[in-house]
Amino acid sequence: MGKFSYTVQDSKGDTSTGIMEAGDENEAINVLQTKGLFILSIQAEKASAKAGGGGMFGGGGVSGRDLVFFGEQLATLLNGGVPLVRSLSLLGEHSESEGLKAAVGQITKDVAGGMALHKAIEKHPKTFDTLWVSLVQAGEMGGQLPKALKQIASYLQSQEELKGRVITALAYPAVLFLISMSVLIFFIVKIVPTFADIFKSFDLELPLITQVIIGFSGLLVNNLLPLILGISGTVFALKGYLATEGGQYAKAKFMFSIPFFGMFMKNIQVERLLTTLCTLIQSGVSILNAITVLEGVFMNNLIFAYALKAVKNDVATGKSISGSFKKSGVFPPLVTEMMWMGEESGKLPDILATLSSFYSGQIDQFIRRFTSIIDPIMVVFIGGIVGVIVLSIFMPIFQLSQIGTGGGG
Repeated sequence: MGKFSYTVQDSKGDTSTGIMEAGDENEAINVLQTKGLFILSIQAEKASAKAGGGGMFGGGGVSGRDLVFFGEQLATLLNGGVPLVRSLSLLGEHSESEGLKAAVGQITKDVAGGMALHKAIEKHPKTFDTLWVSLVQAGEMGGQLPKALKQIASYLQSQEELKGRVITALAYPAVLFLISMSVLIFFIVKIVPTFADIFKSFDLELPLITQVIIGFSGLLVNNLLPLILGISGTVFALKGYLATEGGQYAKAKFMFSIPFFGMFMKNIQVERLLTTLCTLIQSGVSILNAITVLEGVFMNNLIFAYALKAVKNDVATGKSISGSFKKSGVFPPLVTEMMWMGEESGKLPDILATLSSFYSGQIDQFIRRFTSIIDPIMVVFIGGIVGVIVLSIFMPIFQLSQIGTGGGG
């Protein structure tokens, strides 16, 4: 038996949260559905959110690109007059993702048995998160399911493109750094000790920089096993700490406080929040349910998750959306002030879309600047380290050449 925390909505629209014990997630879902409750999110107590996706950009057991394709194709088939069950069957049969094929296969059977689509996909939280459930439900209730699916696909596509831009910007310097460090470690472990033995045989008085490099090389070589064990133990302990709630919160706080990168990381999260909230509201999801969905989306960033929980509680008591977001102290003043303008003018979705576009532009601008300056920084950094090591080796060699020249005269 495991413990599962959940957020549900009853027939009156009231939202509640709780913890229950069940053999597995499917059993927990069945128990809640038997009570006539609409499940907004459910997750194992000790695990990351099942319905919120993982990492910076979310995602479940199926890739984001597969879900984009599924949403677009299902919307196209439905717009073309193909019945829902037949559309699901076709997409399930021809899916290249085994995880998606299995999920859609079961969804097809449930829908064919008379179950609503949002109820059917709700049974597969590892594949379809609460965003899918909420938007599909809104589309079914409003008679605009194809439009809702298009919105989901468009949202996922934008998130995949952002993810691709960030990975592209970070991949090159990361790979270059790892390769350079590997070469430097090999040089220190294999090459420097050889020259150290040569210098020792000549009984030279070595320059300070050479003594430091040789000393560091000896420390690394003679303590390699304890060093590996120490690093492994540290990594293991760190992973254990990060698996705790306090560790997750500390991780999010640290990511936002990194010089130069911290604001970039936060802008990514803010853009994601704005885009998600805008998509939900435009699809007809109530603001309270939309914030509940956002809690699941940001379950892996506890700073945002805690803030959204507080926002939801304030909105549930009748407070304004902008005031609730501002009270949390987490979201930028620009966001809260623009939200206030959107509430006052009755154009909150338009304001959210404008803000999302602005933060997307900020992210693109950072990526362009980063990619333009990282190359010279990496060259200077790696070149400086190599220069120090080479200099430490060649200075004693130059001394030996002088000794040889003097002896020959």
